[in-house]
Amino acid sequence: MSNKGKYYITTAIAYTSGKPHIGNTYEIILADSIARFKRQEGYDVFFQTGSDEHGQKIELKAKEAGITPKEFVDNVSTEIKRIWDLMNTSYDKFIRTTDEDHEKQVKKIFKKLYDQGDIYKGAYEGLYCTPCESFWTESQLDENGCCPDCGRPVQPAKEEAYFFKMSKYADRLIEHINTHPEFIQPVSRKNEMMNNFLLPGLQDLCVSRTSFSWGIPVDFDPKHVTYVWLDALTNYITGIGYDCDGNSSDLFKKNWPADLHLIGKDIIRFHTIYWPIFLMALDLPLPKQVFGHPWLIQSDGKMSKSKGNVLYADELVDFFGVDAVRYFVLHEMPYDNDGIISWELLVERMNSDLANTLGNLVNRTISMSNKYFDGLVCDKGVNEPVDDDLKAVVTSTVSRVEAKMEDLRVADAITEVFALFKRCNKYIDETMPWALAKDETKQDRLATVLYNLVESISIGATLLKSFMPETTDRILTQLNAKEVPYEELSTFGHYVSGTKVTDAPEILFARLDLGEVMTKVAELHPPVAAPQEEPEEDADVIDIEPKDEIGFDDFTKMQFQVGEIIKCEEVPKSKKLLCSQVRIGSQTKQIVSGIKKYYSAEEMVGKKVMVLVNLKPAKLAGVLSEGMLLCAEDAEGNLSLMTPEKDMPAGAEIC
Repeated sequence: MSNKGKYYITTAIAYTSGKPHIGNTYEIILADSIARFKRQEGYDVFFQTGSDEHGQKIELKAKEAGITPKEFVDNVSTEIKRIWDLMNTSYDKFIRTTDEDHEKQVKKIFKKLYDQGDIYKGAYEGLYCTPCESFWTESQLDENGCCPDCGRPVQPAKEEAYFFKMSKYADRLIEHINTHPEFIQPVSRKNEMMNNFLLPGLQDLCVSRTSFSWGIPVDFDPKHVTYVWLDALTNYITGIGYDCDGNSSDLFKKNWPADLHLIGKDIIRFHTIYWPIFLMALDLPLPKQVFGHPWLIQSDGKMSKSKGNVLYADELVDFFGVDAVRYFVLHEMPYDNDGIISWELLVERMNSDLANTLGNLVNRTISMSNKYFDGLVCDKGVNEPVDDDLKAVVTSTVSRVEAKMEDLRVADAITEVFALFKRCNKYIDETMPWALAKDETKQDRLATVLYNLVESISIGATLLKSFMPETTDRILTQLNAKEVPYEELSTFGHYVSGTKVTDAPEILFARLDLGEVMTKVAELHPPVAAPQEEPEEDADVIDIEPKDEIGFDDFTKMQFQVGEIIKCEEVPKSKKLLCSQVRIGSQTKQIVSGIKKYYSAEEMVGKKVMVLVNLKPAKLAGVLSEGMLLCAEDAEGNLSLMTPEKDMPAGAEIC
């Protein structure tokens, strides 16, 4: 295999506030598939992950649990590593921010930045979000006066602190982003960082705390501990042996800069603004690319322990197996939009894609080889045009997969591999081996058909290895085949003619009964009993507390019309608001709506909507709103825009 050079990939280190759910686990599986594929291509890969173990939130949780913070993070970090290992992830280094060598380097980095004038001592007075470990000003809060990142309440805080001079490096970072369009992906994340943070002007960043003690002490001022993000972000260099005194390891010299930081979209700001600026101050190259992946969410909303809808990887593995879970989270996650997970969807994918498309294909091919030729697979060279089409699809799959993986479109890459398996199933229908078997003169043709199938499956299984490694091994073992060398995947005919497949094919993926699965799920997760005074809810009926009656005259004061959205943008520094330009007859109104969770700005454009036109203008998050878009809300708080049943012109009166 050719060596294409080094490839250093990292995940965000998992915060040790609790057991990671499947949405957290998705990231390590995604990174693993990329790392495995890069190795297959011939890269010398170093894959780092780990756990983020300091901060006020952890100090509070440890106190609640009645143990020390170190005992608390030891327990959670062990659980994180157990789940990462359960999911068969091939990381090379699991770093903990409580590791002695990491803490030593963080202290030295803080001192270096202070000595060179990038960090100075001051005092902070602002609003603090404990879960996000972030300070905010009043103007940065969302429309509800909450943290713009997580939407939780903030608390006033005032304390002595050290600050980093972010503005000193802002212009240099803006230039880097503009001249390196590949640096922040997807592009929507780049636009958000530029428009919402960099271009308006960066404030200096608080990099130490004194109100709690669970952190890395500032050596020269021990009552201060290092701000968790300066501590956590530096793991990407300390984990491979960076030493700011100039004694960095060969591993660091070989692998830095990172080729890819793979992170969740919620921490993109820290990785594309704070982290690059820290690196500039340390005179180190910036990572080549930061990819902010979307979230994996429950079909009934964001996972929440209080709602009882949290899914954990180990629980899903008990139902479906490791590779089925890997397949689902990788296949169902779009490139830049949130993916949906539910028990129903998992069962559907298990039955249709894994049991039927793949499992049945392998089973049928091996069974026919045993039935017709005692398991011997021989290429008799009796070719027909349909074979050429199959071979063209099979041998071109590697280039399509490679192109998708180059753009980090992992879901699309898996789809390409399964398109190969679907083509094999179609080939069986086209060649009808059962019919060929009845004709003595067609035995060599039958043998060739089965050889073509075994060879195609071998190539497909080799391409599947980055995503479902155990399944690949199981398929190749049953076929008595070897992995096809990566550089030879675009050619056909590697399977040694005359090789014997297994006598008894095993079932790769068993079909599941949805009813049985949901019964077991209900036993594992009994529904939370509602208070006795509340009636049981009907899924299709919502009772709303009646408001005071109004007269007809009051009703006629409200003017409702059909509007057409001609432009829509996200409101800066808000997690919930979209700002729409709505054409109503000959006029256009600007309307701000709290529906960003349910609609993207792009999909809003062109919609016909119902508008309360004569609502008194008001400012939301500092943006003027001149009306209201009407929405329906279900019992879970999900919103849906009210749209006319038939096509109506913009400006039509609603009466």
